[in-house]
Amino acid sequence: MNSIVTSLMILCQHYVLQSRAFLLPQRTIDPSYQISLAKPVGISNSRKYTSNEEIQQQGDYSTTDKAPCYDSVCASNPEEDTNHSMSSLTSSASSPPSSSSSSRRTGNAMQRLGTSSSGPTVWTEFGRLAMSQPSIVNLGQGFPNWLPPQFAIDALVEGATDVAHNSPHQYTRTAGHPKLVQELAGRYSRHLHREIDPFGQVAVTVGASQALYLALQTLIQPGDEVILFEPFFDLYVNQIKLAGGIPVYVPLTFRPYDESPDVVSGGEWILPPKSLEKAISSKTRAIILNSPHNPTGKIFTRQEMQCIAHAVQNLAREDCVVLSDEVYKYIVHAPPKDEMEREESMQFEKKQQQDRDISQDSAAWEYHPAMCQGHVHFASLPGMWERTITISSAGKTFSATGWQVGWAIGPESLIQPMHQLLPYVQFCASTVIQEALARALPRADLPYEGYDNYYEYLKAMYTRKRDLLGSALISAGFGIPNYDETPGGGFFIFARIGKEVANAIPKERLMAYNAAAPGKVARQDWALCQWLAEEKGILCIPASPFFSEDCVKGDDGQPLSDQFVRIAFCKTNDTIQAAASVLMKILDESEEQVTIPKEDVTKAPTVGKQ
Repeated sequence: MNSIVTSLMILCQHYVLQSRAFLLPQRTIDPSYQISLAKPVGISNSRKYTSNEEIQQQGDYSTTDKAPCYDSVCASNPEEDTNHSMSSLTSSASSPPSSSSSSRRTGNAMQRLGTSSSGPTVWTEFGRLAMSQPSIVNLGQGFPNWLPPQFAIDALVEGATDVAHNSPHQYTRTAGHPKLVQELAGRYSRHLHREIDPFGQVAVTVGASQALYLALQTLIQPGDEVILFEPFFDLYVNQIKLAGGIPVYVPLTFRPYDESPDVVSGGEWILPPKSLEKAISSKTRAIILNSPHNPTGKIFTRQEMQCIAHAVQNLAREDCVVLSDEVYKYIVHAPPKDEMEREESMQFEKKQQQDRDISQDSAAWEYHPAMCQGHVHFASLPGMWERTITISSAGKTFSATGWQVGWAIGPESLIQPMHQLLPYVQFCASTVIQEALARALPRADLPYEGYDNYYEYLKAMYTRKRDLLGSALISAGFGIPNYDETPGGGFFIFARIGKEVANAIPKERLMAYNAAAPGKVARQDWALCQWLAEEKGILCIPASPFFSEDCVKGDDGQPLSDQFVRIAFCKTNDTIQAAASVLMKILDESEEQVTIPKEDVTKAPTVGKQ
């Protein structure tokens, strides 16, 4: 046993040292970092493709990678032969496909996805562009390019090496590691103002995406309808189809700040209650709510959520369920003013009640304020607990998207079916990572880098990054939200393409063939992003994959999806500096120097507490 423990400690020490070895001054991650972790030092592949014949025998990877990578780097074989890899990376979706046919039969799942799932996607196409240009400034994919906070890494190392009781390297409880579900139940009991049963009302999954997948699989029967607010994260659509459901789109209304015909400004996304009411039918089984919202950054107001609750209670059938995707709840960088006033009032009242209780009973409970200011948990609304599955994860909060631990919280009637399905999907999420997260969560509540807790630091850091990138986008001719007036969350800016920026796109790129684009045509948003990636060295994500094919038209007759690009600011200041320099050159104007301080993401940013 001692030799095993010693070996584990050496491995973990190697991991930590290796992580630190790749830290640049701003804790950026070297491009080789992910590859180095994929293969321990000193171990090489025993098998290399040495000829075209062998490649064909083993499987030709020079064609387009068919695996859709949602907000992650796409590379099936990062350690293949260099020449072979580059030929794969430079194989674009921009060329029409050669004629080929297949008589291979597919299962029900593939048939439900339809033919669109067999080709390249926005993620494979722009992942290819990112991998083919190592120096590209990547503001497309939604993962931070720095390490998790030190307390989270420490929790991971401790969790992997602490074998005093039960080994974390073996299976744990299928529905969730006991320590983690108890920690989650305690937190959500405070968030939702009710006692959560850790073993009956919590399910731990491999990321939030799997929680959503399992929820849909347990709810949907063929022909059931699921409402999506448009634009939407595109993963939702195919998950609905896999369950046999039919997506029904409720377009959010975009209201620009300035509606003058010659002005392209930012604006707000609004949920029209009438549109939701019209979309609900006797077939509506679920509504997917994502707040803070990907891709727009919108925070659904309490009033909008109450409209959704009203529709569920009064218009939908009795078994209609809301799936509330809340993975960005700790990144509310522009909280709604009325929500902040409401929270302050509630805290004041509870503090007064606590003082009265303590004066009468020294053992009275201590009030713990919620740590996601400005966020409304949909399940906390009157009557919604019984009809809501709350979905979240740790990846966005702790800058650890590769940890892949998510969860679902809800009444037993909705969570128990997920418990039943879990063993047939995978036996359990990683025990080591669940143990690490159970240790990290309490530490996040402690003072951190001059802030009252880690979550306040996180919000301040992202507020600073948002403003730095936003200034560059405005100078480059994009329209963005005014966060002094419009609430915002997450780490994306849904930037509106200005007329001068649109005019700068080479005409030959507009409406050109691209197999990965919706309709296989590179419309304005796609053409802009592809041009920026291939010729300007900056990666953004086009808006059109976040809209349905019959998306809402803009006032000028142009599809609304043509008018936006999604840009991530979950990047180091050096990355944002490089992006700003590129953006300032788009219109061939003289570049203005944007001064952005060097950053160590372990230190608190120089902004006031929120």
